[in-house]
Amino acid sequence: MEITFVFAKQPDLEKIVATYNSTVASRLVTADLEPVTVQSKQAWLEAHSPNKRPLWLVLVDGVYAGWMSFNSFYGRPAYDGTVEVSIYLEENARGKGLGKACLNKAFEACDSLNIKTLLGFIFDHNEPSLKLFENMGFQKWAHLPRIANMIDAERGLIIMGLRLA
Repeated sequence: MEITFVFAKQPDLEKIVATYNSTVASRLVTADLEPVTVQSKQAWLEAHSPNKRPLWLVLVDGVYAGWMSFNSFYGRPAYDGTVEVSIYLEENARGKGLGKACLNKAFEACDSLNIKTLLGFIFDHNEPSLKLFENMGFQKWAHLPRIANMIDAERGLIIMGLRLA
């Protein structure tokens, strides 16, 4: 299995949104309660760039399997060295080690992007993601209990952090 990462471009937005939307109903991964539109994610796509806040497609043997992005934390210049990493995989690609490959790619990219701290914002009931981040060296830096009203339940958010330099 060959895993590669390529920078996302405008024509990729539709499949990126479809992958994201595939997670909404589970109430496990995202705090969106309804599927989002391609149009609603346009500004988000434009906020990414290969040399500052990349958005990568994850390819397995050349076939699209999901995406990973770096998102600015808190939007103030003093936090430029800190990013939230997001990983969204196609349903048939989950549980196959791609999350670990994504985080390894994130680690490799940080030095050239002047990123010193990675964060993961993970629901407290999302055991697979919490385990992945912990296994990759992240530590629990914060727990915000019951801050997300997910219609069927209130969920907490755990902030997993890793200082790289």
